[in-house]
Amino acid sequence: MSVYLGIDIGTSGTKTLAIDGKGKILASNLQDYPCYAPKPLWSEQDPDDWWQATIKSVRNVLRIGKIKPREVKAIGLSGQMHGSVFLDKNNKVIRKAILWNDQRTIKECGEITSAAGGQNELIKLVANPALTGFTAPKILWLRNNEPRNFDKLRKVLLPKDEIRRRLTGEFATEVSDASGMLLLDVVKRNWSLDLLTKLKLDRDLLGKIYESEDVTGNLTSEAAQLLGLTTDCVVVGGAGDCAAGAIGNGIVNEGILSTSIGTSGVMFVYSDEVKIDPLGRVHTFCHAVRGKWHLMGVTLAAGGSLQWLRNTLNFSSPKKTKDVYDLMTFEAEKTSSGSDGLYFLPYLSGERTPHADPYARGCFVGLTLAHGRGHLVRSVMEGVTYSLRDSLEIFESLNIPVKQIRASGGGSKSQLWRQIQADIFGQKVVTINSEEGPAFGVALLAAVGAGEFKNIQEACKAAIKIVKETKPDSKVKKIYDQGMLIYQDLYRSLKDNFKKMS
Repeated sequence: MSVYLGIDIGTSGTKTLAIDGKGKILASNLQDYPCYAPKPLWSEQDPDDWWQATIKSVRNVLRIGKIKPREVKAIGLSGQMHGSVFLDKNNKVIRKAILWNDQRTIKECGEITSAAGGQNELIKLVANPALTGFTAPKILWLRNNEPRNFDKLRKVLLPKDEIRRRLTGEFATEVSDASGMLLLDVVKRNWSLDLLTKLKLDRDLLGKIYESEDVTGNLTSEAAQLLGLTTDCVVVGGAGDCAAGAIGNGIVNEGILSTSIGTSGVMFVYSDEVKIDPLGRVHTFCHAVRGKWHLMGVTLAAGGSLQWLRNTLNFSSPKKTKDVYDLMTFEAEKTSSGSDGLYFLPYLSGERTPHADPYARGCFVGLTLAHGRGHLVRSVMEGVTYSLRDSLEIFESLNIPVKQIRASGGGSKSQLWRQIQADIFGQKVVTINSEEGPAFGVALLAAVGAGEFKNIQEACKAAIKIVKETKPDSKVKKIYDQGMLIYQDLYRSLKDNFKKMS
């Protein structure tokens, strides 16, 4: 039997998943680790925590699935995007990695935009504006604020690519994850030497670029021993978590859009051609499909907003007999569409799409004495979905066809939240047979790289099936169409005050 592993280096934990040659899931395992916030709006992790979680999760998958070491032919890597791992000349980690949701680099974003000659020129170089979450501003932050550490710097790797280094000894990345560093010429699918020169950064800081299904190396003898595998096992390029999750959802052909509600919320649409929003509201990145691209809008606090509400209002299940989110949903179901005039702006971590505003703040607007906990829950679900619709409207304005919406992440498990998405988007929302996300996507890429399938489209067709459909209610859609206008106007009304508050 041939087995392929997908390893996803997430923000809350590392997940390893094994599939067979037909895409059937054999076993999976998750190992969690902490996230550190040494200052408000800072977010960091220790790369060694990722490595130890990788070792444990791989070994557990082999044990659970009763998989023999020689059966594992290839590994695909996925990971949280934009994070920065700083290495010295001895390949030692210089400091904790700065993550995607860290907001410390406002000054550096301005520095990058200025060096490029303005936002329009920057978008021409790398297809995207400078945002605080991206990697390039983090490198400049290190240079500006920790000069001793910057003097030691020899390599910058993304989270999954640091794991690749420990697996293979290679300094490498692939096009989908590299797109989020703000250093890649997304059109040419290679590093932007023009921007690197303008920023006075050495090209040698960055790894070799691959396509997502390409083999980037074999396991070293040390890594093979630690993981319980063989040195015949190859490691393919893999993908950033958003592109990997899209592969796992079968977003590999034109007309299909993925909506994913996890900690963050992602609207991800496939494109045969490079299409760039001139205003920089959505990202244009290389897809994990060879020679293709995708556009992506991001809500920073999607499922994270509901988690915040759960913790803040101390929602709990009596005797833990039911999932607490099921209880929250039950209360929300008793309230009407539109939450009786209550609105929630989900900007608890600032916002990415469409505002690119690190000063934005979350808030409830329209509270009255008639509102209860169910209204709060439902308005959070609605507010997050309005935020995702912002991205959908931008895609439509760029003439990108959306014929089918596939829901994934924690939000897809709730029938209520699926219905809210269908009603707010005004389109049918479907779910598929796999709920495994990025790890499943890169396991399929590993199978392609090892020759099990001729391409990723063939792999997805074999492994992915639609299992549920949720149709929009035309009457409710009218309520939400009006609500969307109010929701968008609220941000415009509060924008200046958000900055004053900070």
